[in-house]
Amino acid sequence: MLNEWLHNLAAWYLSTLETGGYLLVMLLMAMESSIIPLPSEVVIPPAAYLAHTRGTMTLPGIVIAGTIGSWLGATVMYWGARIIGRPLVMAYGKYLLLSPQKIAGAEIWANRFGLPGVFISRLLLVIRHLIGIPAGILRMDFLKYSAATLAGSAIWCAILAWLGVTAGSDPELMAGSVHRIALWLGGFLTVVAALYYFFVHRQVRAARAGNRGP
Repeated sequence: MLNEWLHNLAAWYLSTLETGGYLLVMLLMAMESSIIPLPSEVVIPPAAYLAHTRGTMTLPGIVIAGTIGSWLGATVMYWGARIIGRPLVMAYGKYLLLSPQKIAGAEIWANRFGLPGVFISRLLLVIRHLIGIPAGILRMDFLKYSAATLAGSAIWCAILAWLGVTAGSDPELMAGSVHRIALWLGGFLTVVAALYYFFVHRQVRAARAGNRGP
């Protein structure tokens, strides 16, 4: 059901992107930075390719719109967690697709790395849309949290925009070659997954092992 929803949303997005413009990019990136399972890889690359080929939008404009949208979604997560508090987030997060294990892992990451961790998390899978929860629970300084979120999100959106333009210049990809699409997507996800493993998974596992003691 989730895959079907994502497929329908992606089809609708592509059909309305040119008229929706920056506002649509911003709104969808806000959703992506919240609890809604909408991959940013579906949002930024098509918009970047459209801007590159048709000139109805600009690449800097798309990066800015995506960055602002990411900040909006991350802000909702931050203040929601800060107001509600840890007990309620842990108790009821599962109803919003936020398992206690995921939240605990994000808490370990936030405790271990603080604001630099917020910045890095915006470049990583899984934790990028969760980091606002422990940041809110820990009551991180909101202005500093916002600055780290904006900086990391801008870099992430720029990477995705470059990917969209670069992939769009591949004639076999644009012709619908399944093999070429698999190569592009597989390569990109492999790099991001490797970053997640080395910067998040290993750190969280080591911290949990340290907390258990000898």
